[in-house]
Amino acid sequence: MSLNFLLTAKKTNKPVIEILRYASKKTGGSTKNTNCKVKPKHRGWKVQDGHFVQSGHMLATQLTSRFHPGLNVGMGRNGTLFAITPGKVVVTCEKFEPNWDHTWVKRIYGGREQQTIFKKYFNVIPEPQHNRFKLIDEV
Repeated sequence: MSLNFLLTAKKTNKPVIEILRYASKKTGGSTKNTNCKVKPKHRGWKVQDGHFVQSGHMLATQLTSRFHPGLNVGMGRNGTLFAITPGKVVVTCEKFEPNWDHTWVKRIYGGREQQTIFKKYFNVIPEPQHNRFKLIDEV
């Protein structure tokens, strides 16, 4: 605590003491989540339907299996879908017929036996091959 004593004299020649006290803490507001250093993951679609991709290009990233690999599409260990061959991306929503005898199917899709289940599949359609071949020798 810091005190300032000011001695001033009035007309009566009596000293007057004034005490001033300064704030010892700042009056800033409280902050929340100050130790949060989590970077965003940016999961989801990376390439839209109808775009052209090269082989190895990421099509979608996911934490759970939201999207499924279709024609010429591979799936990484962390669920990333990537193109195996260059071509045009086509996203389809297809009917899924699970085998209801498996225990994991019963656990995941339990209670949905009478419903139609649809899933999104990423497909890569390769470009058609050219027909400009030259016949060198007949066999």
